[in-house]
Amino acid sequence: MNVLIIEDESALVQGLRDAFEHNGFAVATASNGEAGLNAALIQPRDLIILDLMLPRKDGFEVCRELRGRNIWTPIIMLTARSSEPDRIAGLELGADDYVTKPFSIRELVARARALLRRTAPIEGAAEQVRVGQAVVDFKQYAVIKGKDRHPLTPMEVSLLRMFLGHPHEVITRERLLNEVWGFDAFPTTRTVDTFLLRLRHKIETDPRRPRHFLTVHGAGYKFTP
Repeated sequence: MNVLIIEDESALVQGLRDAFEHNGFAVATASNGEAGLNAALIQPRDLIILDLMLPRKDGFEVCRELRGRNIWTPIIMLTARSSEPDRIAGLELGADDYVTKPFSIRELVARARALLRRTAPIEGAAEQVRVGQAVVDFKQYAVIKGKDRHPLTPMEVSLLRMFLGHPHEVITRERLLNEVWGFDAFPTTRTVDTFLLRLRHKIETDPRRPRHFLTVHGAGYKFTP
C-alpha cells in the first residue's frame, strides 16, 4: 500500500512518514497543495493524507480538483479547524474522513487502515446493482441514471453496500458510523446525513421525495429496494 502525505509542517510529516513506513506503507510527500495535486495526478495512490491549510492550494481546492478529475483515492483531511461547517464542507467535497489537530499519529494510522479495509473491493460481489431507475456500478465507482453518470467516492460505495446488505432494516446513525467508518469517535452523526443526502441526489428519481433511502425519524435510516 502507498500513501501520499500533503502537509507543510515538516515535523509532522516526519512523524507521519515514520509511522506509516513502520506499518508497511510506501510514503510520498508534498509540502504544498499544488505539488500534492500534481503528485496525486501523476501516480495512483492507495490513500491521501491531506492537510486543509496549505500554501498555493488549500486542502479544499485539492480535494475538489481530484474529485472533479475522477480521482477517487480515499482521502483523510487534517486540520486545526474543528468547526462543524468545516468538517461538513470537506466531506461534501469528497473527503472520506476528517481528523482535527492535535491528534494521535497511532490513531490516524489505525483509522487509515480501517478506511482502506472498508473501501477495498469485495471479491465475488456483484459489479452492478439496480436501484429504482439507477444502476450502481461498483467496479467503476459510479451511478448511471438515464443519460447521467454520477461518480461515487469509496466511502459512498461502502455505505451503499451496507444498505444493500440490510434491506428494509432500520439502521441507526451510530451503527453506520461504527460499521462503515469503523470507529465510534467520529466527530458528528451529521456525517451520515451528509452522505445520505449525496446518495439521494445521485440515485433517487426525486431526492426530495426519496423512495429508497428513507429517514426513520428518531431512529436512523432504512433502505427499500
